[in-house]
Amino acid sequence: MSVTSQPLAPEAPREIVIQPRPGWIAIDWGELFASREILTILILRDLKVRYKQTVLGVLWAALQPLFTMVIFTIIFGRFAKIPSEGLPYAVFVFAGLLPWTFFANAVGQASSSLVSQQALLTKIYLPRLFIPAAAVGGGLVDLAISGVVFLVLMLAYGILPGWGFLALPLLVLLTAAAAFGIGLSLAALTVTYRDFRYVVPFLVQSWMYISPVIYPVSVVPAQWQWLLALNPMAGIIDAYRSALLGLPWNPVTLAVSSAASLTLLVFGLFYFRKTERRFADVA
Repeated sequence: MSVTSQPLAPEAPREIVIQPRPGWIAIDWGELFASREILTILILRDLKVRYKQTVLGVLWAALQPLFTMVIFTIIFGRFAKIPSEGLPYAVFVFAGLLPWTFFANAVGQASSSLVSQQALLTKIYLPRLFIPAAAVGGGLVDLAISGVVFLVLMLAYGILPGWGFLALPLLVLLTAAAAFGIGLSLAALTVTYRDFRYVVPFLVQSWMYISPVIYPVSVVPAQWQWLLALNPMAGIIDAYRSALLGLPWNPVTLAVSSAASLTLLVFGLFYFRKTERRFADVA
């Protein structure tokens, strides 16, 4: 009895279709925490690139607000006679330039971070949120350096910080949240619509004049201060002056600006994650 084996029929080829998930993609906080060393490396790399082959190095982080303070003091303090709540105008305006310079630089660098890091988007995988976050993290280093210069200026004028100084870490977090939220939205827009590279500098420059950097909140009529507070930097800058210079706190303005900062952060995270799936295709 012989057994004849029959060849098995080949299986029909299977077709696998990979499609992006529609709608909201949740943030994997566990992945972000596990990859936190990558964020540190990106921050250190940005700082090295920024100050590489410069004579003064990180001192440029202090010179930018210092030179701006001198110009504003001459123009707005001496010539325009803008009130400064009874304080020397140089100290008053520097206290506003501390958060504003950090915010403006962080937004500007975060908005262009995806466009300038095309290799990271197309060749390797890493949490894309880390790319604009590195710009904000590097700005915190610059803020710390500028803060030391500001303390020296305060001591030169015989001004000592009070207990409100303890609220400074919370105010720094609020400033970083506002900068990160806006930076995320602008980064996602810039990588898709390159025109925003030219819009962002104009936007940031105009934003400074609707923020109380060179003037106190008290110069705005009381019935319009709630509108000014919708600008997240308005209440934050005013709170910096209260914390550093012992000026009266404005809890309503700070609360409204804090809510606006957190709203911008949530929106930025939502919009960034929603558009992240096409970054590698359009970068």
